[in-house]
Amino acid sequence: MSVIFHITQSQQWEEAKQLKSYRGDTLDTEGFIHCSTLPQVTRSANKFFVGKKGLLLLWIDSEKVQAEIKYESAAGEDYPHIYGPLNIDAVLKVIEFEAGADGKFELPEELTANTNEQA
Repeated sequence: MSVIFHITQSQQWEEAKQLKSYRGDTLDTEGFIHCSTLPQVTRSANKFFVGKKGLLLLWIDSEKVQAEIKYESAAGEDYPHIYGPLNIDAVLKVIEFEAGADGKFELPEELTANTNEQA
């Protein structure tokens, strides 16, 4: 199983569960949903989500994603991008994802423990 991650607002995820499909805030404007590999999650969060509240981290089984996933270069790294709506049955787990008291994001312990179990 290959796992990728996506950061979203809790309200967007609640809407996606009702629709059975997730579009995020970039599918319509950029043509894809931004995702990250495990080592990229905190870098992405600390760059793009500073000061944001009510965030969730979606743990996605890329083998179950129905839309095409392309790994594309951004900031010198290859990031996974989903080129179409995300079918919500590909989401294995949803974890609350908030910055610490210092304003920096770190991987939740639950995610690290579960990821190690899957390895």
